[in-house]
Amino acid sequence: MAIQASVSASPVKTPAKVEYARIATEEAFAPAEMLKIYRKILDGSDPDPGFVSLLGFYMSSPSERARHIITCLQDLGEMRIRHMDEAGIDRQVIALTSPGVQVMDKETAVSFARVANDELAEAVRKHPTRFTGMIAVAPQNPAEAAKEIERGVKQLGLTAVIINSHTQGEYLSDPKFWDIFEAAEANDTPIYLHPNTPPRNMIQPFLECGLDGAIYGFGVETGLHALRIITAGVFDRFPKLQMIIGHMGEALPFWSYRLDYMHQATVRSNRYETVKALKKKPSDYLRENFYITNSGVAWEPAIKFTQETLGADRVMYAMDYPYQHAIDEVIGLDGMAMTPEAKKQFFQTNAERVFKIK
Repeated sequence: MAIQASVSASPVKTPAKVEYARIATEEAFAPAEMLKIYRKILDGSDPDPGFVSLLGFYMSSPSERARHIITCLQDLGEMRIRHMDEAGIDRQVIALTSPGVQVMDKETAVSFARVANDELAEAVRKHPTRFTGMIAVAPQNPAEAAKEIERGVKQLGLTAVIINSHTQGEYLSDPKFWDIFEAAEANDTPIYLHPNTPPRNMIQPFLECGLDGAIYGFGVETGLHALRIITAGVFDRFPKLQMIIGHMGEALPFWSYRLDYMHQATVRSNRYETVKALKKKPSDYLRENFYITNSGVAWEPAIKFTQETLGADRVMYAMDYPYQHAIDEVIGLDGMAMTPEAKKQFFQTNAERVFKIK
């Protein structure tokens, strides 16, 4: 069954009533104040080219798509809930849109992460049956990020952490960031590794052909980040840590066999100082330490393959609102040929367990 993505927010028809709740697990928001900070960065002397390509476009384009996205990102109330109702979405798990605070200077990032988390927590309190929230942190200051994770869990009631992939070209595989992993594991909260545009030293070939964003660059960059975390030994150091990656795992499940084979071959050859033996195969960490969402990939064969490869308890539904708000995709996924139990896991119960939704 092939389902084509739609860029239109117009409904084909209303999704039918079903025997499960539809929980969308990768849905974005952007405080108005953050967009003001973004405008200052864009007006600076040398803004990051990926940031210019991504937010620079959405914040300046007169296109219907860009205006729709910027408007919807800022709403945490009536309009968002109306769109959810039109699409048959019972609950959104909401996170600060990419690149979040990670494009900001260190001091601003730490401060604004708290502001964004307070705003999201207030929306969750107002709409406790419709919204669940993720904690934004500033990896620029790992110690403060760890503190914000604890505050987000214990004081704000947020139930996951959002990291918008690289932070100004730096990756969480560097041990200097591992306070973040330690805090997430200690607070039993998963980290959602969400895409960002490729960093300055990687993006040019993507920009040349318009492939830097969601069409391809996001998946390449975020798949690289997740694999760097695995091969750095993060899960040997933090075995209970759980992470989430979207867009059908940024293709990593489909590479599992080759990742296992070539990682072992590279370790045996002593080719790279950075590639050392791990306690398990890369695919074992994917099965045991990662959850996968289908955000942006409403395609039954890919969903079923990932369920079969990683386990039906490891794959969750996401819409990717407002960037991909296609009601026909909901209807198509409702019609997937799978057992009622597996479908309920996919749409509802896996998310309830991972995000501690009661």
